[in-house]
Amino acid sequence: MIYNLGSINADYFYRVPHIPQPGETLASTAHSAGLGGKGANQSVAIAKAGGAVRHIGAVGPDGGAWLNRLSGLGVAIEDVARVDTPTGHAIVTVADDGENAITLFSGANTMIPETHIRAVLADIGSHDWLVLQNETNGQVLAAECAKAKGAKIAYSAAPFDAMVTKSLLPHLDMLFVNEGEATALVDALDLSRTEDVPVPKMVVTLGGDGCMLVADGTRVTVPAPKITPVDTTAAGDTFLGYFMAAIDAGEDTADAMAFANQAAALKCTRAGTADAIPTRAEVEAYFA
Repeated sequence: MIYNLGSINADYFYRVPHIPQPGETLASTAHSAGLGGKGANQSVAIAKAGGAVRHIGAVGPDGGAWLNRLSGLGVAIEDVARVDTPTGHAIVTVADDGENAITLFSGANTMIPETHIRAVLADIGSHDWLVLQNETNGQVLAAECAKAKGAKIAYSAAPFDAMVTKSLLPHLDMLFVNEGEATALVDALDLSRTEDVPVPKMVVTLGGDGCMLVADGTRVTVPAPKITPVDTTAAGDTFLGYFMAAIDAGEDTADAMAFANQAAALKCTRAGTADAIPTRAEVEAYFA
């Protein structure tokens, strides 16, 4: 089982010719809304990859529809708290070349009661994984609770926060970063190279170039399929979800990386976030 302490957002998408520059006003050519948030995206990706996932988070009084959507996509929502703060949301600006810019309102995502986190993780065991990222409160508490039960911990250091990342490193079995986050982490730790980051395994996503595993002082790179991107939003979340579902099912790291690369690449051919994440069957058929 995978437990995921993660954000739940309402995502509002705006299509534009290019990402606006400071002071620039652009007319959007299209608008839509959907389920999002790094945590929700990751949970949906785990579920669509065939994994079992319990989502830990919070929504406000306006969050019922988004919880229903999360459940409809195969995610267990019994561990999502209801709080008085409005549900988080994101403004996602997507350019014609597939690049994106995102503005977040954290809302309920940073109001998850500590008592709730403790109660949910009382059930976690040594065969389970806990997934964390930086769009909620309670990451360190959750890591401590899970470690006390013998669970394994994976952490996506995004959006990057040096202080939170440093505090979590001693608890981690797996760290996920992109190239920019890897550089920022090496700088924050005053190291000279990624191989020196004190974590058993680190997966660095490289965009169109695939991904890299850093472990035991060595690097192994797995290339990504070549596609024409439509929307890169949630590609990293798709990668993490597919990777974790594969690892939880007992697949080896190299196979998990290759499968996650394929899923993330296919996601980039679709506009949207959680709803646009492909299913395992779709990934297997596309790359057959």
